[in-house]
Amino acid sequence: MKFALHCDKGHEFEAWFRSNEDYETQAKRGFVECPACGSIKVSKALMAPQVATGRAKDARKEAVMVAAGQAMRREMVEKMREVTRQVKAQAEDVGEKFPEQARQMHYGETDARPIYGKASPDDVESLVDEGIDIMPLPDLPEDLN
Repeated sequence: MKFALHCDKGHEFEAWFRSNEDYETQAKRGFVECPACGSIKVSKALMAPQVATGRAKDARKEAVMVAAGQAMRREMVEKMREVTRQVKAQAEDVGEKFPEQARQMHYGETDARPIYGKASPDDVESLVDEGIDIMPLPDLPEDLN
């Protein structure tokens, strides 16, 4: 069954479920999320009834694939959150001084220590060109709101 859905941020989208009960179960468990903003505060919108066609089997297959993709996305985002939490718990936030601090440690001008902060795309490119090992922390959905 195809449902018209909307999130608490006003985004509208459609999703396929095997049944109304399947939708209700997934929604209660937080498995239904807005593809635009990642919100799990999703509810059904009013929609005209749909007449079943010979394509129903393909639609069910597609719905299963979409649900699997959403589950994988949630799992990846949660793993990125965990990595980000660990870095922030174990490293010093040097903010905009990140490129300068990373260079000083790389060239032995200051003691090496775990740091994180901000860098422009040009700074990132220069650091990598200089052979300085860096890794970006991901922008998580909640950081973009």
